[in-house]
Amino acid sequence: MIGANAEPSLVAVVTGAGSGIGRGVARAMLDSGIRVVLAGRREHTLRQTLGELPMAPERALVVPTDVTDPAAVRALFARAADAYGRVDVLFNNAGLFGSPSPLDEVTLDAWQVVVETNLTGSFLCAREAFRAMKSQQPQGGRIINNGSVSAHVPRPHAVAYTATKHAITGLTKAISLEGRPFHIACGQIDIGNAATELTVSLGAGALQADGSVRPEPMMDVRAAVDAVVYMARLPLDANVQFLTVMATNMPFIGRG
Repeated sequence: MIGANAEPSLVAVVTGAGSGIGRGVARAMLDSGIRVVLAGRREHTLRQTLGELPMAPERALVVPTDVTDPAAVRALFARAADAYGRVDVLFNNAGLFGSPSPLDEVTLDAWQVVVETNLTGSFLCAREAFRAMKSQQPQGGRIINNGSVSAHVPRPHAVAYTATKHAITGLTKAISLEGRPFHIACGQIDIGNAATELTVSLGAGALQADGSVRPEPMMDVRAAVDAVVYMARLPLDANVQFLTVMATNMPFIGRG
């Protein structure tokens, strides 16, 4: 089981590790002594995440992965098991927002791209992590799903993203229920307006429910990163089921 002091033997798989919150979490985990398997579509961005960090192969493993491809996801977890013998944590983070569009103008292709990445990809990664955690000795582990404040309330012109993030909440609950007999914990972090290269436009001006466009408050991404690492380091007899971390004054409570 995962110790409260994050023993060096802890192994985490981080998807979407090539940018944004995933990059921050991967670096913070490595800094704390956790061994990390970095997954993402592009190998060069995963290498950029490591940057100048002096990481030997026994501490960090880069595995280019398309989370929508079942074979690629199986290969990801097989590589993790071959390299480190087990998987203790999955940060199920890979996702995309999609192109903002009014509901009646959303194409089926645009819908499916977001659903396949955010929902199907999260399911495929969770399924492989669950299989690994159920079969390994000592048995167990932790899955942390990256939700969003959009798991609770929508932004305008974001139907696919909103639907998938609501569905992530159901996925989290299902994993939590089925993981109980096998010492598999599952929690969800819902992040609002963390400043990354992907969210910079929100600080410049974001479409509001009343049709106006206004800049939104942002928070340092480190607040979200630290929350994920805290969740990952808990002993398996404790779990953060749902955690919301957001810019204090963002339009969330009372949105609309």
